[in-house]
Amino acid sequence: MKKFLLLSLVALFGAAFARAEVTRADLVDRIETCEAILQEFQHGPHAVPANILRSAKALVIVNQFKAGFLIGVKDGYGVILVKQPNGRWSLPVLISAGEASFGLQLGATAVESVYVITDANTPKLLFNKRFNVGVDAKAIAGPKNAEAERYNAEILRTPMLIYTKVAGLYAGATVKAGHLSRNDSANFLLYDTKYTMPELLYSDWVKAPKEVQPLMELVQRLAP
Repeated sequence: MKKFLLLSLVALFGAAFARAEVTRADLVDRIETCEAILQEFQHGPHAVPANILRSAKALVIVNQFKAGFLIGVKDGYGVILVKQPNGRWSLPVLISAGEASFGLQLGATAVESVYVITDANTPKLLFNKRFNVGVDAKAIAGPKNAEAERYNAEILRTPMLIYTKVAGLYAGATVKAGHLSRNDSANFLLYDTKYTMPELLYSDWVKAPKEVQPLMELVQRLAP
């Protein structure tokens, strides 16, 4: 009976998290969602301060969803943009974002995050397929506007400053392992190219399609 229950739960969660084939329209929706997340951050109490944004060498915007019963899975997607030597921001490159959690979990939580990367080398860690947040590079919660006294050189030298919004109900003792990973197949489809993450971020070989330009323009305004 116990074995049957376990197999049933595995099948249930497998079906729940099965993914349909992704279309280019789906990927455009992801870009637009990340733009909306950044817009909402900057118009609320979670806003990233202007001087923090000016120090950014890269920005990561992540949209995740966590649902849990005994075993929770946080899965999602995001984009990364890097600031190029000429001061212009790169194409938004799609990435995957996931987190496995083990423990007692109740409810569901939507998690939206903005990562401000303050050094030029950290984004390149994603070239190796997977980046573990807080492990491969130090990460701390970024200071908000009300915490101006915390703006100091030590904070700005931290490779990743993380700003997060959480919605929904969630409770539990968990062990987490958050990660970001490159998603070449999504970018091949979105940009109709075989160039991969390094070329998309650090070259001008691929022109920005109209669907990604509003996000690029927003980031350029916020972090000139």
